Amino acid sequence: MDKNLRTAAIGITVLIIFGYFFFQYTVHENVPGENMHRLASSYLEEGNYDKALKNFDEVLAEHPEYKEAHLGRAITLMQSGDPHSAMNSFDRALAIDKNFAAAYANRGILNDRVGNYEQAVSDYRKAVELDPEMTEGPGLIWRFLRNVSERPPTLIDRADYIEEELKKPASERLLSVPEIDAEQRMYKK
Repeated sequence: MDKNLRTAAIGITVLIIFGYFFFQYTVHENVPGENMHRLASSYLEEGNYDKALKNFDEVLAEHPEYKEAHLGRAITLMQSGDPHSAMNSFDRALAIDKNFAAAYANRGILNDRVGNYEQAVSDYRKAVELDPEMTEGPGLIWRFLRNVSERPPTLIDRADYIEEELKKPASERLLSVPEIDAEQRMYKK
């Protein structure tokens, strides 16, 4: 009986996964530029920033109001070390949609990295205000797929930490630890 139950559970899981991908790629309404955006996002996840940037730029050349492509472009620029251009792309995404929580979250990360701590706190808090699920941080599946055993700090954890450090005299503050900061993840939903 246990073997049959296990086989049924595996079968149901496979059907659910198949159904999800079938819906996403056949029934789900395709947004113009979405396939190129997915490819660019894939390059970004792999750390292939040149290809990611090229593909995000291609999407935006044809669909300049595609806010997710502006976000992807901004994250790519941030990860590749161009904070000024990244900030412009985050701002462009937010000009298209002032309620784009993921853009606020990632712009907060950029502000945090470049030392604009008050603005980082503001962006982190705005992101969570717009999307309260961001307080949960990465889920178990995300952590499992990336082999992350401990739950990383959430946006609110970081915002609270920064605020506490800013209350201290400047000589006592610890706002950046480059080894840890380099591993800070981008926010994607």
